[in-house]
Amino acid sequence: MPKVIVHSQAAPTTGFTDKNTPSPLAQAIRAGDFLYVSGQGPLDPATKEVVSDDIRTQTRQVLGNLSAVLEAGGATIANVVNMRVCLRNVSDFPAFNEEFREFMQGEKTTRTCTGGTPHRQGVLVEVDCVAYLG
Repeated sequence: MPKVIVHSQAAPTTGFTDKNTPSPLAQAIRAGDFLYVSGQGPLDPATKEVVSDDIRTQTRQVLGNLSAVLEAGGATIANVVNMRVCLRNVSDFPAFNEEFREFMQGEKTTRTCTGGTPHRQGVLVEVDCVAYLG
């Protein structure tokens, strides 16, 4: 079965340094019964700008972008089996986790959260995921 590129207008395409240059990445790829969603950042889909310097606001934007891509691929958060989180400042974890818990609304997934330096200035959090559609 060939891979299927998934795109949502309701989320930005990431993977660029210059926002005017086309990204070499897909927002998501469906391969068989799995949907692999690229890391979503706290960018406004229309402007491709970071929405805020507040971790809570950024987290809500990231998870909203992630949801839009999942929906475009025929999934919801209930289909997600694994998530990876990168926080610029590990001290932001408690605030991130509160917003994450609210977003999940009782759904369970596996997750890894690490500290690192997202590629774009001002980005405090990035999240990718894998969803099972079978």
